[in-house]
Amino acid sequence: MSIHIVALGNEGDAFHQDNRPSGLIRTYLGRSPLVSGDESSLLLNATSTVARPVFTEYQASAFGNVKLVVHDCPVWDIFDSDWYTSRNLIGSADIIVIKYNVNDKFSFHEVKDNYIPVIKRALNSVPVIIAAVGTRQNELPCTCPLCTSDRGSCVSTTEGIQLAKELGATYLELHSLDDFYIGKYFGGVLEYFMIQALNQKTSEKMKKRKMSNSFHGIRPPQLEQPEKMPVLKAEASHYNSDLNNLLFCCQCVDVVFYNPDLKKVAEAHKIVLCAVSHVFMLLFNVKSPADIQDSSIIRTTQDLFAINRDPAFPGASQDSPGNPPLRVVVKDALFCSCLSDILRFIYSGAFQWEELEDDIRKKVKDSGDVSSVIEKVKCILKTPGKINCLRNCKTYQARKPLWFYNTSLKFFLNKPMLADVVFEIQGTTVPAHRAILVARCEVMAAMFNGNYMEAKSVLIPVYGVSKETFLSFLEYLYTDSCCPAGIFQAMCLLICAEMYQVSRLQHICELFIITQLQSMPSRELASMNLDIVDLLKKAKFHHSDCLSTWLLHFIATNYLIFSQKPEFQDLSVEERSFVEKHRWPSNMYLKQLAEYRKYIHSRKCRCLVM
Repeated sequence: MSIHIVALGNEGDAFHQDNRPSGLIRTYLGRSPLVSGDESSLLLNATSTVARPVFTEYQASAFGNVKLVVHDCPVWDIFDSDWYTSRNLIGSADIIVIKYNVNDKFSFHEVKDNYIPVIKRALNSVPVIIAAVGTRQNELPCTCPLCTSDRGSCVSTTEGIQLAKELGATYLELHSLDDFYIGKYFGGVLEYFMIQALNQKTSEKMKKRKMSNSFHGIRPPQLEQPEKMPVLKAEASHYNSDLNNLLFCCQCVDVVFYNPDLKKVAEAHKIVLCAVSHVFMLLFNVKSPADIQDSSIIRTTQDLFAINRDPAFPGASQDSPGNPPLRVVVKDALFCSCLSDILRFIYSGAFQWEELEDDIRKKVKDSGDVSSVIEKVKCILKTPGKINCLRNCKTYQARKPLWFYNTSLKFFLNKPMLADVVFEIQGTTVPAHRAILVARCEVMAAMFNGNYMEAKSVLIPVYGVSKETFLSFLEYLYTDSCCPAGIFQAMCLLICAEMYQVSRLQHICELFIITQLQSMPSRELASMNLDIVDLLKKAKFHHSDCLSTWLLHFIATNYLIFSQKPEFQDLSVEERSFVEKHRWPSNMYLKQLAEYRKYIHSRKCRCLVM
């Protein structure tokens, strides 16, 4: 591939010309790092006389393997003496460079009036660069008549730009032929147009190749795109509403708050309170004062709450089971009057400060008392060892909410602290908390609150699920997230989620399996040991309709891979019919491809597609 550049005009001063071969084009070719060729090999041909050649031809290599041919025409007489040659030069040019000296205004106007119209008619969407070379000698910042008359001998910038507009050209001013103006300024623009010319020629070459291919008789078959895979929509999380509803349903209550007069005020759950506050961890002996090491938290616990274990307590229920709720007396009457609002604030995520403040104002009229209650709530939520930074409720409300549960509840996952139920799986035990299980799983809620053996039993056996899978299931219930180790583990977790009717966890497992399969390259799909048909049958058996439909499309889209596997024969008649109908590539395409290959080999010609 080659690039043809035609340079027209003389950039030297008309009154101080010499015969040194150091013009704009030759200087660029000798200095550009993209052009290869020594001084002796650049100059190949010079017609006419040595003193005044019509044009000089340079040849070099650009961009490594692109042939660069430059015709430098310093005089414009070629348009008068040899119109045929000049027209062929312009017609075959990929880039045209028009150069002049800014101190030779007479020659500029002669070219502009006589030769530019001729060039304009011969141009055919060829990029043009106009290079104004030299420094204006009489350009003075004075408006007197003498200086104005002197300035008339120079070609102004406005005149050069006007000429560029007429030709649709790029205008450059080169004050000297140094490395900056030649290499970076002029060279950068010229190399940009060279790259554009190469791209255009490559595109035209590809079009010609396609056109020539259409005359070979049989055209190659067109492979259509596979059908779009079904789109799975993720189910929105209801994690916070589940825990918030736990406060109102009064199930699995294990702590009851009383006012100073020993009247019942509110019921709650230790696990939720401890997930939010170190004060309650200290109160319920989850942590010791030595573990917390914060005097303000210890003082807040002692000032606000007291545990009453008196069996003759007047508020105690006589028909309570063997493990009755813990009785906590709230010492501060003002704080106790707002306790129901504070508990609702904690169960909703402990971040809606403005709503809490409004609820407290409805019960406490004095602004000082409102501030006192708010400060006590801040002390309850304080992190040990850190200064309480919750100074302004409005500014804190504007920040991103802190969801305490999905991080703090993980602290209690598979831990005996506050656990009130133990699952027995594969000979091992897994402790858990009824309140979280009831709030997050409807099957567990019915199991622990109905007339079932599990409602009164502490040790509950679990069958048909491995310990690892059940722990992943509990991790989702506690944190609203899970990360299966692989496709097999995700399928086991999906089966467990279907068994306990947790639909959102099913969708998460479906998305995980789909994402893993989509990310596998064809070579890995062909060599993997995973039985995709068995995966499909499990998805159908466990009512995972979205996943089973997607897997059928996946098998059809990768037909050439899965049809070679032995488990492909295990597909039902209905499934086989669906796969054959939606297979990619289609059977028709494979037949056309075989015919085209047969034709190419019979003609003994090279296939332009395969």
